[in-house]
Amino acid sequence: MNIWQGKRVLITGHSGFKGGWLSMMLQRAGASVAGLSLLPSTEPNLLGVAGIDALVESHFGDIRTADVVDRAFAAVKPEVVFHMAAQALVRKSYADPVETFTTNVMGTVNVLDAVRRTPSVMAVVNVTSDKCYENRETIWAYREYDPMGGSDPYSSSKGCAELVASAYRKSFLGSSKLVSVRAGNVIGGGDWSADRLVPDCVRAFSRKQAVVLRNPGSLRPWQHVLEPLAGYRMVAEALLAGKELAPAYNFGPSQEQTQPVGTVVRAVANCWGEEAGWEQDSQPSPPEAKVLALDSTLARTGLGWMPRLSLEECVEWTVEWYKRHLAGEDMGRFTAAQIEIYQAR
Repeated sequence: MNIWQGKRVLITGHSGFKGGWLSMMLQRAGASVAGLSLLPSTEPNLLGVAGIDALVESHFGDIRTADVVDRAFAAVKPEVVFHMAAQALVRKSYADPVETFTTNVMGTVNVLDAVRRTPSVMAVVNVTSDKCYENRETIWAYREYDPMGGSDPYSSSKGCAELVASAYRKSFLGSSKLVSVRAGNVIGGGDWSADRLVPDCVRAFSRKQAVVLRNPGSLRPWQHVLEPLAGYRMVAEALLAGKELAPAYNFGPSQEQTQPVGTVVRAVANCWGEEAGWEQDSQPSPPEAKVLALDSTLARTGLGWMPRLSLEECVEWTVEWYKRHLAGEDMGRFTAAQIEIYQAR
């Protein structure tokens, strides 16, 4: 009865934060997981720290190169594809917009075109971002049918990737095979990326320094990484079951978990202890959205998905992960334990 048992799954971006957690989640569900991505961009990284590299078949290469993507598809012959590979940092998109657009747009073209030519594929989950929407800086949460947009290169590239997915869905694949998913700001153990809130906190607090914040008043939807991944998995399971789904789904937290950056940092600092704190960045920084929220009604009513962790629990689970890593514990075992506890809920 286990729909994942023996399923051949290809995850692009498996060496990243969300890709690593999804790889372990599906491998523990019985899937045969392969990944296509660049080598990990940080040291340490979740792939190595949690032993995920020993659980999956890794293909390292750049999705901007069509031949690289084609070789991975030919080797794996996937039945399910999760497309997560991306240039995912707003500030980096200002520094290198060409890499951002070519990775997020043409990389998506290469992956979906490989899907089009691979008969074994039964389900594709195309992962973009809450920033794909044309952000009007209002308090109203965005719904799946709101227009795509984005004023910075990263957000614009994700809106473009959604248009690519829409064209492939309507022209070749259909809603019974390809669905896009969009999530808000995720936190959790194993992320060491630059210019991300919790990794910045961990780096600063572990050195007994205050973390420097650019925009403490910016409003964001916060959730643990396992929350949207559970939704992505539900989408894939519905596609495997032959269900006709909506073209896209939002996976965001409850309204109470849409909080300012400063509020989340105070929660992380309180959980960390040791007089952790923050200070305002005095240096100018590129503009970012001040207000961003998602409406997940469609996922709740159409898929039965709902958040399981409060914001306090999200922070506690995340801080405990990093503290156990700093204490030298077996993080593969602890990561698996958090997955099991979450799934039990």
